[in-house]
Amino acid sequence: MASYSSRVGADIARWLQAGLIDASTADVLRRDVEANERNSLSFGSILAMMAALLFGAAVLIFVAANWEAIPRLARVAALFAIIFGGYVGGAVLKTRDHAAIGEALLIVAVAAFGGSIALIGQMYHLSGDETSALVTWGAGTNLAAVALRSNPLTVASVGIADAWLFLRGFDYFGRAEFPHLFVVMAIVLFAISFWTRSQAARHLVILSIIFYLMLLATHQDTLQVAIPLVVASALLFAAAIFAAGPADRVLQLGGRLPLHALIGFLTGLAMIQFELAGESNNSGFAIASAVALAGIVAAIVLGGRESRGLRWVAYAGFAFELAIIYVVMLQSMLDTAGFFLAAAVLLGLLALVILRVEKRMRAPSVEGATA
Repeated sequence: MASYSSRVGADIARWLQAGLIDASTADVLRRDVEANERNSLSFGSILAMMAALLFGAAVLIFVAANWEAIPRLARVAALFAIIFGGYVGGAVLKTRDHAAIGEALLIVAVAAFGGSIALIGQMYHLSGDETSALVTWGAGTNLAAVALRSNPLTVASVGIADAWLFLRGFDYFGRAEFPHLFVVMAIVLFAISFWTRSQAARHLVILSIIFYLMLLATHQDTLQVAIPLVVASALLFAAAIFAAGPADRVLQLGGRLPLHALIGFLTGLAMIQFELAGESNNSGFAIASAVALAGIVAAIVLGGRESRGLRWVAYAGFAFELAIIYVVMLQSMLDTAGFFLAAAVLLGLLALVILRVEKRMRAPSVEGATA
């Protein structure tokens, strides 16, 4: 499959031949595509980083397997040598226009740093648990991302913060406090992502905040968390649609703010529906379901034409709504055979709706091409 830059290059050549743009405009467009291609992660870069992670894991496993046979000073020296070599080598290679290999070495250094925390902590019997080690690992990775202005290290920092949130969030029953510190982490990481030009990290931070709110809803009153999430998501979606330019200039999400807002909206309503599903009176559940279906339709109408990803999230939300409405409100009315019949009918209707919506979304572009 041709890369994005190759496809755009072919389009620019076709526009130039058709007289739609002049030679100077074509040259500017080609330079812009090439610049963005260099700043983005290519398939080769991803393979290099995967190889770096495997290499780092192999080194750490080798050191851990021979831990007792290696003198204590040699252990510490070897770990610090890997960290130092990864950071310095990665920084030097990045300055010499070998960004992919440089970032891969930085990933090796970060992996070695995380492994060193565990191995040295075990060697010197340092107090603490896994979550404390993750905070230290994440702080070090954040500093490295800022100092080296590294996009992959910023993404790695978000991943470490998410791991800390997961461990603390699902273990808070035995602890005194819920991990509210993640809010501070998210704000810091979101700010760092602008310095490191990491749009992927910003996307992950937003999704992580939604996950944090889901965990918070299990710890507090669900409706107190879910209703503000629904309202805030709806407002963000409206801002992303009706003030798309200013919103994207501020958040720099590549036009994907509506997608995140829809995910937050549907997540909040799903939490409300689960909370109200067990009540004897289903009026509250019915209202929440109606709001969800109306929101899905509004999202497709207002933003579906510009984003295929948003449409598929909306389709998934619609399928979920059909399933939960049936389970809560209709299952007592049907036996097992009726369930399968109803499921077949609902899935058929869903497929028909998706096909018709996709056809309508494609129709204007086809008409514009033939005009």
